Amino acid sequence: SIGGPSFTYMSAVCWLYGRMIHEALGGRPIGLIATSWGGTAIELWMPPPALKDCGISSNEAVPLQSYGQSSEMISLNYSNLFNAMIYPFTRMVVYGAIWYQGESNADYNRDKYACAFSKMIQYWRQTWNQRTNGLTDPTFPFGFVQLSTNTDKTTLVGGFPLIRWHQTFDVGYVPNSVVPKVFMAVALDLRDDPNNIHPRTKHDVGYRLSRAGLAVAYNQRVEFQGPIVSSVSLASTSQTVNVTYSGVENIELRNPNGFEVCCQGAKCSDDTLWVPATVSSKNGLTITLTVPSQCVALQLFGLRYLWRETPCLFKDAAIYSYTDPNLPSPPFIKYF
Repeated sequence: SIGGPSFTYMSAVCWLYGRMIHEALGGRPIGLIATSWGGTAIELWMPPPALKDCGISSNEAVPLQSYGQSSEMISLNYSNLFNAMIYPFTRMVVYGAIWYQGESNADYNRDKYACAFSKMIQYWRQTWNQRTNGLTDPTFPFGFVQLSTNTDKTTLVGGFPLIRWHQTFDVGYVPNSVVPKVFMAVALDLRDDPNNIHPRTKHDVGYRLSRAGLAVAYNQRVEFQGPIVSSVSLASTSQTVNVTYSGVENIELRNPNGFEVCCQGAKCSDDTLWVPATVSSKNGLTITLTVPSQCVALQLFGLRYLWRETPCLFKDAAIYSYTDPNLPSPPFIKYF
């Protein structure tokens, strides 16, 4: 650390990300700022204009709490942490930012998270660019860790799947065209601790995030994301579904589980009506799912993948990159 009191804290993911970027770029010096407060909602980090754009009142307070845990006694008003912990740094030229948050919004303003996240990024970038007289890129790279897991109950859907989806601005992956130069690390397959909401294997999180950062922020030719769904086709007999991936040379099928279909129409909003559809075969970048018997001869209305708070065992999701087996395919949902 430079100046100030004795160094007592540093985010492990931030530090590992910086070290891995430093090493990959041949020893380039990387400066890191860690400014964070655990158990906080995104609204606390949003400037007032971002709140307004998303139809969120700026006059509310939110208790500090971790997802599913009792609240601390202290409450903060919206924008408090932007004002106190982000704005003071905006005279400093930065190259980019990384973000690790979302649990506290899994049951709080969840349906506004896609807007909140995109607008927060937009106004952070705008503020930094203006306050450094244009020296900070107005679209500086912004990376994030997609939500990991919450409990050991693999059957619980909960609020995490929707936050993961909203973190990608409802596209399912980044980079995408909604917000430029955004990248992520998938972390929902890294649960190895029954008592902790965060992965203990920070090296995996740092590795996945740094690969994406090298590609998006530093324009390096490295593999940085798992397989991305490019198309879904239904067999005319409604007995199979073909899912084709892109973004990788080949896919590794680690197990046949994690996919679900719904054949109940408007009732697909009820999670109990989604039923497992197992992978029956793989051909290149395409896998074939067998439709469960209760949906055969019925119209399929939806397909989803890893749509649980804790959807799989440690590094045991179904789909990974074949050439980099530490890059899983992100969660996915599609309505037909």
